[in-house]
Amino acid sequence: MKKLMNDVDQIVDEMLNGMVAAHPQALKRVDGTTVVVRKDAPVNGKVGVVSGGGSGHEPAHGGFVGKGMLDGAIAGEVFTSPTPDQVFEAIKAVDGGAGVLLVIKNYTGDVMNFEMAGEMAEAEGISVKQVVVNDDVAVEDSSFTSGRRGIAGTIFVHKIAGAAAEDGKSLDEVQQIAEGVIKNVKSMGMSLHPCTVPAAGKPGFELDDNEMEIGTGIHGEPGTERTALKPAKEIAQILFDKIHEDMKLESGEEIAVMINGLGATPLMELYVMNHTVADILKQHGLHVTETIVGEYMTSLEMAGASLSILRLDETRKKYLAAEADTTAFKR
Repeated sequence: MKKLMNDVDQIVDEMLNGMVAAHPQALKRVDGTTVVVRKDAPVNGKVGVVSGGGSGHEPAHGGFVGKGMLDGAIAGEVFTSPTPDQVFEAIKAVDGGAGVLLVIKNYTGDVMNFEMAGEMAEAEGISVKQVVVNDDVAVEDSSFTSGRRGIAGTIFVHKIAGAAAEDGKSLDEVQQIAEGVIKNVKSMGMSLHPCTVPAAGKPGFELDDNEMEIGTGIHGEPGTERTALKPAKEIAQILFDKIHEDMKLESGEEIAVMINGLGATPLMELYVMNHTVADILKQHGLHVTETIVGEYMTSLEMAGASLSILRLDETRKKYLAAEADTTAFKR
């Protein structure tokens, strides 16, 4: 195993220190926690939006902290949910008096710990609501979840819910808008080679040089099938077909698209994927309002990509286009 690290037990702490040191004008760390918040937090009278999860998915989640997206993010250990105490500290740090929305990816540990933290905050008089993102159409249940997993489509929830909160919407309204995104975003991923969790020291699974995994999760969970390596155009078609089967997209609909890299996929290859995706969408008569290509929710150094499609209405379109100023996403 080759990693740029010092002590495996300090890797998350040192990452967070390095993040804040790189962006002192934008971020601050809550002392004694694994929480980063926007520099001006808490913003008086604004709904706070908080997300988080295990580390190893960078820039998710700390990279999306800032104006127009998240107010705070909690980093757990690598691929491990943050504790309820850490989430509770994030809620307190961003509460500006208008309540806090928790954006949770559908993994059992995340859901349990965020819900517990929300109850702790409610007991302290802070209004808390939550949404659970389950955009992965690949598998219904996995070793990490009950129901569908939350993957890269979560970034659309961060963006749109965060913009709604910045626009002065109430906690109930921000929750409702976030739920609308969740109901209308679907994703599916694939991998070319696995990643290595630092504490484990070896890859989480094995793929031969001529193999790929379809439907892999962002922690390396098994997908739907392992097949011989295929050209990008065939991979894109497989991912789209599964999403389309679920969403039942109709000609003339407006959508937003994300081609997300999993950590070790060159941008060149992501654009090759988008070349085919764009053709497929055109053939189906879909109007692409926005395409986002890059690494937004990774899996350490896993090679592969995911496709996310968001069905738009006027509200989602407005807030997707709204100003955002974070270290990993600017508008």
